[in-house]
Amino acid sequence: MNAVSLDRTDLRLLAEIQQHGRATNAELATRVNLSPSACLRRVQRLEAEGVIAGYGARLEPRAIGLGLQAFVRVQLSKHGQAAIGHFVEAVQLWDEVVACHALTGDMDYLLHIYVRDLDHFSAFLLDKLLDATGVADVNSSFVLRTVKEFRALPLSQLK
Repeated sequence: MNAVSLDRTDLRLLAEIQQHGRATNAELATRVNLSPSACLRRVQRLEAEGVIAGYGARLEPRAIGLGLQAFVRVQLSKHGQAAIGHFVEAVQLWDEVVACHALTGDMDYLLHIYVRDLDHFSAFLLDKLLDATGVADVNSSFVLRTVKEFRALPLSQLK
């Protein structure tokens, strides 16, 4: 996908939407100094061009019983197309995995996982990840404290 051309007003509008996703069109228009109709046209264009990929709520994991967060680096035993496809398919089915990234270096994938507790993590690791996915090695790290978490893309780099 090619980058979409964005002007200063688009960037201000995107920053507002990232920080205040529930703002009304009228509120967004006021914050970026546009008329409501011009603001709505820009938002619709940004949605149509795929810049705005969707909307959603951020949930507090501990408040809903997901008290343990882990990052698991995974090395596959085989690297053929079928083995990789099998692993990728399996990952899509696991609710515990909120993100999966293919990596360079000695490990193949990085999984970001949320689970209830250590027992839940152990069951995930033994019954899902190591059971039938062609995994040769895993290395797990548990999150002790989150210092900074993803809230918004760094639009200041685009100016």
